[in-house]
Amino acid sequence: MLKTNDNTLFVDGVSALELADEFGTPLYVYSEHRIKENLNEIRTSFLNKYPNTHAAYACKAFCTLYMCKLLDEEGFWIDVVSGGELFTAIKAKFPPGRIEFNGNNKSEEELVMALDYGVERIVVDNVSELYHLEKLCMDSGKKVKILFRITPAVTSDTHEYITTGRKDSKFGIPLDEDILYPLIQYAIESKAFEFLGFHFHVGSQLLDTKSHLSALEVILELMLATKQKFGYDIKDFNMGGGFGIKYTDSDNPLGISDFVDPIMNRLDEFCSDNNLIRPHVSMEPGRFIIGDAGIQLYRIGNIKEIPGVKTYASVDGGMTDNMRPGLYGAKYDATIANKADEPKNAVVDISGKCCESTDILIKNLKCTKPETGDLLAVFSTGAYGFSMANNYNKIRIPAVVVISDEKARLIVKRQSYDDMILNEMI
Repeated sequence: MLKTNDNTLFVDGVSALELADEFGTPLYVYSEHRIKENLNEIRTSFLNKYPNTHAAYACKAFCTLYMCKLLDEEGFWIDVVSGGELFTAIKAKFPPGRIEFNGNNKSEEELVMALDYGVERIVVDNVSELYHLEKLCMDSGKKVKILFRITPAVTSDTHEYITTGRKDSKFGIPLDEDILYPLIQYAIESKAFEFLGFHFHVGSQLLDTKSHLSALEVILELMLATKQKFGYDIKDFNMGGGFGIKYTDSDNPLGISDFVDPIMNRLDEFCSDNNLIRPHVSMEPGRFIIGDAGIQLYRIGNIKEIPGVKTYASVDGGMTDNMRPGLYGAKYDATIANKADEPKNAVVDISGKCCESTDILIKNLKCTKPETGDLLAVFSTGAYGFSMANNYNKIRIPAVVVISDEKARLIVKRQSYDDMILNEMI
């Protein structure tokens, strides 16, 4: 994906300098080849290896018409968590029979959209949602497939802000027998639902399997209890996502097979030992598919040297196009794209242009000594940059390009100032 030639960084054969000149900066750049490589790893290590499975891309990581279209062509599903993501998928003509709707507070408007579009399955996140959804189904005469998102009460080795499986999480139905088992029975007996099974999500950017395997044991016991109490075979189990990627040299991510093989082996063993039918198994990776397929390009502006303390190199973007460092201390690596082969003999902080002290994209970056006008390339920014982009300080949202067959194609136009105030009124 990334190579250097004549002191210049290239993305799939296209010069980063030419990209910046043609499309401006800041700029999101994606490698279609790398996206397909990541999809193929999931296909090889999970879909083709284990029958009766599917993978739904968690499009919160990066949701555009282009991405939805590509996933459709590759035969994947999509996991959405809002009406906007669902609308985008439908506008891209993504088949609603391969869409899952997740989220902890789906509005009535969003649930009606899902029913009207014919979304394949809805992941019910809490008790009140179940009864609300049932009423909408009964009123419309429609029946929908559902899973229960379970809070497995496990901890994950990741940042607190992206841990989602703890007992006190805002997500999921708690493991309280007085709540959960009556709810399971209700869903089985309701004429509005086809109850499929259970879903969990334990966190993001996970670099080991401990929390997935701990949560799996919870699901296995629920499968067995559902069979014993209600004579009902669970039809579907969704293991969530959260599979980590490499951001810096300190990260040692696992492959998909490292995650799914222990899960599938344990699931098969448990079902065999307890005379259960092995359910359909699904996952919902997002970052794993798109994270390392993207880079961001910035133009370096002012440089502030504080003798004996540090040097700041400011760029023409920041927390408006990549909120993750300021939000939960995410770390990245980068290089100066027009000095790609030169020694990295300087240490600088890369600061954004927002009026916030937390707008620091990278601390203590080892790089070639930066100069005003240099082009900075930040690696593995494909996930949650564009998705979280905002207009703080009235800064425009950057353009997005994708590289395919050594050609750059614009897939999201740079926001104009007129675009930014389009909905404002005096």
